[in-house]
Amino acid sequence: MKKQLILLFLLACGSLFAQERTFTNPLLPSGADPYSTYHNGYYYYTHTLGNKLTLWKTKNLADLKNAESKLIWTPPEGTLYSKDIWAPEFHIIDGKWYVYFAADDGDNNNHRMYVLENTSEDPFRGTWDFKGRVAAWPDRWAIDGNVFKYNDELYMIWSGWEGNTNGQQNIYIAKMKNPWTMDGKRVLIAEPTYTWEKQGDLDDEINPPHVNVNEGPQYLEHDGKIFIVFSANGCWTDYYALGLLSLEGRDILNPASWKKHPEPIFTKSEKHSVYAPGHNSFFKSPDGTEDWILYHANSNPGDGCVGKRSPRMQKIEWNKDGTPNLGIPVSEGTVLKIPSEN
Repeated sequence: MKKQLILLFLLACGSLFAQERTFTNPLLPSGADPYSTYHNGYYYYTHTLGNKLTLWKTKNLADLKNAESKLIWTPPEGTLYSKDIWAPEFHIIDGKWYVYFAADDGDNNNHRMYVLENTSEDPFRGTWDFKGRVAAWPDRWAIDGNVFKYNDELYMIWSGWEGNTNGQQNIYIAKMKNPWTMDGKRVLIAEPTYTWEKQGDLDDEINPPHVNVNEGPQYLEHDGKIFIVFSANGCWTDYYALGLLSLEGRDILNPASWKKHPEPIFTKSEKHSVYAPGHNSFFKSPDGTEDWILYHANSNPGDGCVGKRSPRMQKIEWNKDGTPNLGIPVSEGTVLKIPSEN
């Protein structure tokens, strides 16, 4: 009898272990614009909350629902950055932690990029100091900032308006003097040109005119090749999708160095009931052998971009020409293995 109980216990433990090694999407019931940084054995995760910045910490990103979390910053009232806090990203730059985010004062026309700094090794400790607005010349509407180093120089890419009014969203790049200061003019490297970037829902009575959108740019490097993956179309449409820019020249600040691929690389799957997949980030598995995409999507058509977008992740592959192959968004019932560990 004792041997049988031990066997049942071991079988139960093995089943539990197997469950912990797999997961299904979504990772949380909701959470737009997901972003993750892997550091010292932990994933540090965040997403848009609108009125605050919260950081999650976990060894298993697939188990976000049980992750430790900490409120790291609430904006002071009555400022130009007190409301509509969107798309935060946590980065480690020269040994310090930075969080970049877009915010305004309740008027969308005033959306700009801002940054906080924490000098502690552990972002759950220390203090988060407000460093101010991050803006290039000319200072225009800006959201979705993503920072990266290229040839040991720091750059930011983001989504912005050409002028002071909302006509379309473009992708811009600028060099940075330091993590909180731009260096010179912004450079336009992408704007909506293809039909698949300008699709809208014709029966949308709320946002029909504004469907020309390039936003959510993310830097991606693989085997010496440089890419920017971006989101296209209005987030309120089911056509929200991911496009690809490839760096073809050596000068990253030269618009001619960037080539936009003529087709989207990640789109909705009606078969899998995944709609409006986009605003992604990328991360490597703990052992460094796998590349993964973290993105948000809806489970039903017409869910729009208020409250129902949920974070999801899946492993990506690479095409023979070196470009990323993101595959098809997997259904919620698909069982996936967690990122490969050491």
